[in-house]
Amino acid sequence: MSDSSISHEQKFDLFSSKFKADPFPTFAHMRREAPIYGHKAPDGSTIWYITKYEIVLAVLRDNIHFCKDPRNTGIPEVAGNASRKTTTHRLINENMLFSDPPNHTRLRSLISQAFTPQRIAHQSGFIQEKTYQLIEGFRDKGEVDLISAFALPLPVFVICRLLGIPDEDRENVARWSQAIISPGSRNLNFSARKQRVQSLIQYLTHIFSLRSTRPQDDLISALVHAEEAGDKLSDAELSSMVILLIVTGHETTVNLIGNGVLALLQNEDQCLKLRNDPLLWDNTVEELLRYDGPVETSTSRWACKDIMLDGCQIRQGDQVRVVLASANRDSDHFQFPDTMEISRVNNPHLAFGYGIHYCLGAPLARLEGKIALRTLFETLDHLRLKNPVNQLKWRKGVLFRGLQNLEVRWDVTKIAK
Repeated sequence: MSDSSISHEQKFDLFSSKFKADPFPTFAHMRREAPIYGHKAPDGSTIWYITKYEIVLAVLRDNIHFCKDPRNTGIPEVAGNASRKTTTHRLINENMLFSDPPNHTRLRSLISQAFTPQRIAHQSGFIQEKTYQLIEGFRDKGEVDLISAFALPLPVFVICRLLGIPDEDRENVARWSQAIISPGSRNLNFSARKQRVQSLIQYLTHIFSLRSTRPQDDLISALVHAEEAGDKLSDAELSSMVILLIVTGHETTVNLIGNGVLALLQNEDQCLKLRNDPLLWDNTVEELLRYDGPVETSTSRWACKDIMLDGCQIRQGDQVRVVLASANRDSDHFQFPDTMEISRVNNPHLAFGYGIHYCLGAPLARLEGKIALRTLFETLDHLRLKNPVNQLKWRKGVLFRGLQNLEVRWDVTKIAK
């Protein structure tokens, strides 16, 4: 019996609410027993879940055997399914996340002209200001749901300002974009999801038209006018790239803040270290990204050539998902991986991926996470959970890892002014 057959015989719960509440024991079991696990999808196809750090890293590095655009698999059935996608689907997915070289190289080059480190760094003052404003809105109440009142609105404010979306349109844009992640992640049915996606596309088309003739000092204007050797982003590429920035620009940060607060509240010794040494906040963000990061698995890859991985045969056309959350807890790579240690020195986590598809927005997420978490813990005295951990509800889906809510309390008599 081949290792491939053995992996098919293993049964792992990857979708229940119990698993979402604490997936790490299951991931540890998978790394030991079936580090390349073939899960049968509802349509009968196999999705390979890869959980060991070294194999995950190998796949993320390998642009020869794996592709992000299924049309590049060379398998007519797989490519045909991708080619039959609707116009709306193309307006969402014609971006560098779902493309391969040389098109990926072209897209990343054009987008990097606009999404610069300097543009991100300039958001620091605004992020701090909005952080203070949001906390000011609930600091005298003594308790709040941090997700709805803080973790969700903050990154929405930031990405909308960065893009140049007017404040009066921010709530609509956030509501529309949430429908794109997955039909079940925000409890939306198919019809509601489709309507919201179409509303967002129509809105962006209007904004692109305005910025093409009257550019402003914002990211959308920079993207509209980005050019290299006469090449510019098409309408579909513009739309899908801005949608990608909106979705990833706030979803990952929401989860980084929410998961980060929860992890720190469950590790009081680490909070004490931070109070004694605030210079550890940069390191803390990196450890939170490793310990319980905002992304559970990568988006899908497809094998474009047969490949033997760790004794398991992956066939051309097979779908693969690397489990970043598992790789970041691999005891073969991290010492005491299930312990949160904010002074950890060697921390090459994969929370933002690796290689050519490394998250372009990682510097922005890090900046927002550091400012939000530090300000929150330095402002609210004796911050603590309102309810037991086992009552927390986690978002559905395999892509993102985040809380639906996070109710906390603090001592209002000792609030830092």
